[in-house]
Amino acid sequence: MEKPKISDPEKAVELSSNITSGDGEVKDAMFIHADPNDGDEALKAFVGHEGESIVLTPEVEKKLLRKIDLNLMPILCVTYALNYLDKTTLSYASIMGLQKDIHLHGTNYQWLGSMFYIGYIAWEYPTNRLLQRLPLAKWSSFNIIMWGLTLCCMAAVKNFAGAVAVRFFLGVFESAVTPGFALFTSQWYTKEEQGARTGIWFSFNGIAQIVGGAVAYGISVGVEKHGAEIASWKIVFLAIGLVTASVGVVFLFLMPDNQLNARFLTAEERLMAVQRIRRNQQGVGNKHFKMYQLKEALTDPMSWAFFAYALLSDIPNGGLTNFFSQLIVAFGYTPNQSLLYGTPGGAVEVVALVLCGYLGDRFKNRIMFGVSGMVVCIVGMLLIVCLPISNPNGRLAGYYLTQASPTGFVALLSLLSSNVAGYTKKTTVAAMYLIGYCAGNIVGPQTFVPRTAPRYVPAEITIIVCWAACIADLLFILWYYKRLNKKNEATRAAPGYRKLDKQEFLDLTDRENHEFVYTL
Repeated sequence: MEKPKISDPEKAVELSSNITSGDGEVKDAMFIHADPNDGDEALKAFVGHEGESIVLTPEVEKKLLRKIDLNLMPILCVTYALNYLDKTTLSYASIMGLQKDIHLHGTNYQWLGSMFYIGYIAWEYPTNRLLQRLPLAKWSSFNIIMWGLTLCCMAAVKNFAGAVAVRFFLGVFESAVTPGFALFTSQWYTKEEQGARTGIWFSFNGIAQIVGGAVAYGISVGVEKHGAEIASWKIVFLAIGLVTASVGVVFLFLMPDNQLNARFLTAEERLMAVQRIRRNQQGVGNKHFKMYQLKEALTDPMSWAFFAYALLSDIPNGGLTNFFSQLIVAFGYTPNQSLLYGTPGGAVEVVALVLCGYLGDRFKNRIMFGVSGMVVCIVGMLLIVCLPISNPNGRLAGYYLTQASPTGFVALLSLLSSNVAGYTKKTTVAAMYLIGYCAGNIVGPQTFVPRTAPRYVPAEITIIVCWAACIADLLFILWYYKRLNKKNEATRAAPGYRKLDKQEFLDLTDRENHEFVYTL
């Protein structure tokens, strides 16, 4: 479907809903002239409500936001924690007997780390199209259930080939999660709220690291003391996989596709929930594929700047995620100690993401707070590289600091929600971003060459170079968005400029819509 002809009188429909403040004064009036089949799903919310008045005072909006947070954020946070935990069970299992039991040798373990992301990258664009086409919550819940059951299958593998197959399909099913959660955030929260919310649910990666390390340690020690019918690493896969599948069932019943079918909201609150995100100039979703938006996504410099950042930042992530347990052992600790000592790194990640997310929204500059986190993680890696093996505590502290590295990735993930408009364009850019994420995570484990163990100095230097390049990319993105905001401001101030009726719900891209203000 090509660009909609908004001014076509034969397709036009007029809807209106007056939003009034508590004293009866009109706060905002909605007059829509658009093809209801081509515009945003939000248009459907106001059909049959022509001329109605809805009170939306700051107090009412605050109460509504609290209700949305209480119903959405817990399930998003728990699910995202499991998303991270399911990926990192391989790292725990690697020092609990997995490598010996399934006869891994040479670079086999590196390829198991990469294979997850090969499955992820293979299915990333198709799943983004399905996130647009199918009910968002239903497709997400299906994938959550399936990746949990797939993880359980790791307990049954007998050799490298079987493990490769399971890891591939684990990546396929998990590929819907991050782009889906970015869409949930963009459709429910205003631009001013998205950075903090994205930081919160993404920070549950850190919670997962804390919980996962403790669970793996408890299972490992328990099996050593009391014995078990199956190996401890198999118990880890089964326990975490079954919990994930169960959460997927809960997600299916609790998570709405958008404001229009949110059972926790009244009919009036649904209208207000749609109304409050008008300022995003993005709406809540459009199921029609638009070729011109795909072309715009592929020719937008910011799409490629996002892609480059994801690629560069996730080369370090791919290595550290799969090798952090082995790195800690290389510092001089026992395998069981490494399971436990890895957990404080999760706390660093939680604090860094929540703090940078909050401050980024508070001071209206998510990018610079993302940069600050990248500086911290470079300092951490320099400690690991420069300190001698005789100083395990200092090197362990350096590892903890590296866990601030997701701050930049999350800043851009939240900007993907805030700064990319047009539903086809948004899902395309999300796919590009996560394809870069996958490519980086495929390369990352390959930098940890077995012959460079136990220090892995070439991999550590590669990580530092990648993070430095990430900082340069973030600063370029900041400059470019400031330039676009000045350009749009000049266009709006030009003589003869006129805003279209109900422009924010016409599924326009950020480049088409001169009312659009890019978040920094």
